Amino acid sequence: MKNGSAASFRPVWRRIPAGIWAIGFTSLFMDISSEMIHALLPVYMVGAMGASMALVGVIEGVAESIAAITKVFSGTLSDWLGRRKRLAVIGYGLAALTKPIFPLADSIGWLMAARFIDRIGKGIRGAPRDALVADIAPPDLRGASFGLRQSLDTVGAFVGPLLAIALMALSSDNIRLIFWIAVIPAFMCVAVLILAVKEPETTRSARPAKPPFSRSELGRLGAAYWRITFIATLFSLARFSEAFLILKSQDVGLAMVWTPAVLVVMNLVYAFSSYPAGVVADRVNKVTALAVGVVPFVLADLVLAFSPGLMGFAIGVMLWGLHLGLTQGLIASLIAETVPANLRGTGFGVYNMLSGVALLVASAGAGLIWDMAGSATTFVASAGIATLALIGLLVQNH
Repeated sequence: MKNGSAASFRPVWRRIPAGIWAIGFTSLFMDISSEMIHALLPVYMVGAMGASMALVGVIEGVAESIAAITKVFSGTLSDWLGRRKRLAVIGYGLAALTKPIFPLADSIGWLMAARFIDRIGKGIRGAPRDALVADIAPPDLRGASFGLRQSLDTVGAFVGPLLAIALMALSSDNIRLIFWIAVIPAFMCVAVLILAVKEPETTRSARPAKPPFSRSELGRLGAAYWRITFIATLFSLARFSEAFLILKSQDVGLAMVWTPAVLVVMNLVYAFSSYPAGVVADRVNKVTALAVGVVPFVLADLVLAFSPGLMGFAIGVMLWGLHLGLTQGLIASLIAETVPANLRGTGFGVYNMLSGVALLVASAGAGLIWDMAGSATTFVASAGIATLALIGLLVQNH
């Protein structure tokens, strides 16, 4: 009893298992690599390769949808095998192997292929990794554990663009060189996962393997899971790719060398809000907390639509980052809590598939609206859809 009492007074971050920290650093290194590329890729595709806004939207949407569709099968496979780490290593490894394609690409077709294969790697690793976090995390620290992993992931997401800014200045805007340097942290990520993450002993399900879309398997996920998944998928229809934030920066006159600063600002706010949001969510009603997290997104869209200057743009980007910090780890925590333990991989996979399809529609639609009616209309439409998701959360909570 004495030891238990002493443990309860330890800071929350010190009670989070080492395996969660290692998974977080795995995400950090991969995000450094990915965001060094992603911070420059939209401008590179439009400026160097001649892509239209609509094509950028389709590429981003298809890429994320590929990742999402892959996640449902990798998640189910991890449930059946009772092993998550092996699939996570394959996913991160595939993403690392695709990174050299970006600097070698000499056409938009090669860039599309690299982006799509990279997202397949993300799809393979995503659901097993999230299920592995849920397996390792103590139940009373699940929100904090997902928040910590998300925070470390997002630290990488702003360190990557910061490195891109510095390297753009030092290399006289040599984007291909920066793409080559991004290869290094990708392989560091795989090394951390292999060497530092120990998978807990799990029991392979005694049930025979079934397709993830069979009625019996989907029914076992439960009504609470489907309610959260429906609302979160609706919200995903509003959340088009952050590539459009980068393109919006050109509308407000930001110099190309500073383009990666968009992701730096967004991800700084994202990183520093994710972990505290997870800690708070363990102590309050999580659905209410998720509803609160949608509000900054609606405000971000309205600011980005109606504030033409750099200051308004910066505020909009910060609000976008805040909504990510308040919602993304929390959605993962809610999914982990609403499905049986031996179906966590399937639960994450199905959610990620549905949200990925929604992101495809959102990104492709945003690109078309942008080309036809301008950026303001694009952000207003996003705010409207997000408001519907907010209403859904408020109705569910009552």
